[in-house]
Amino acid sequence: MTFIYPTDSNKAHPLPLSPEYKSSIKRAPNKPLIPMRHTLSELTGPVYGHETVRQGDNDLTTQHAGEPIGERIIVHGHVRDEDGRGVPNSLVEIWQANACGRYVHVRDQHPAPLDPNFTGAGRTVSDADGYYRFVTIKPGAYPWGNHHNAWRPAHIHLSVFGRSFVTRLVTQMYFPADPLFPFDPIFNSVPDEKARARMVSSFDLENTQPEWALCYRFDIVLRGKNATPMENH
Repeated sequence: MTFIYPTDSNKAHPLPLSPEYKSSIKRAPNKPLIPMRHTLSELTGPVYGHETVRQGDNDLTTQHAGEPIGERIIVHGHVRDEDGRGVPNSLVEIWQANACGRYVHVRDQHPAPLDPNFTGAGRTVSDADGYYRFVTIKPGAYPWGNHHNAWRPAHIHLSVFGRSFVTRLVTQMYFPADPLFPFDPIFNSVPDEKARARMVSSFDLENTQPEWALCYRFDIVLRGKNATPMENH
């Protein structure tokens, strides 16, 4: 068990200031960060109410009267600590655009159709081994106005809650061999190539269900030398 926080692992996370990612210019801190030691209240509570996670919340294709449009996929993996052990009872949430690349959000003005059978959000709790699983629709790419002809690669947002609200980590999962990777400032705000690769899921043929859904594996490593890049570091 690692008891001392490995600060070098912070290098795996996106840079606060990435000039190509234009909105980071205004929100990036312009002075050195001050580390704040957690007190007992941050480490122990308030505890998230896991009892609000209902059966079926992890299947985004069965939340409405009909099936959503698009390619059905399975996304699964483990939440792991820096030593590779599964982290049990972690609340994992996802949100995403639909198959046409549009979010169910008032701010999303992309002229692509909304899907009445797809809300684009789900949640689950990792099991005793840290395993989680979702069924969803593969999201589409979408324009986002950062620069001329700017398109975001297909991605799914993931949030992991630990024992309290202050132990929330957020990342993005991408799909293999996306041609938009070289042109996306958010993906490339992670300076280390190996760390960027840890945001890309792997195709999982073994767990693909014949004639039903392709499967992608995405393990979330909370910290350490193999940490998954997180947006809130």
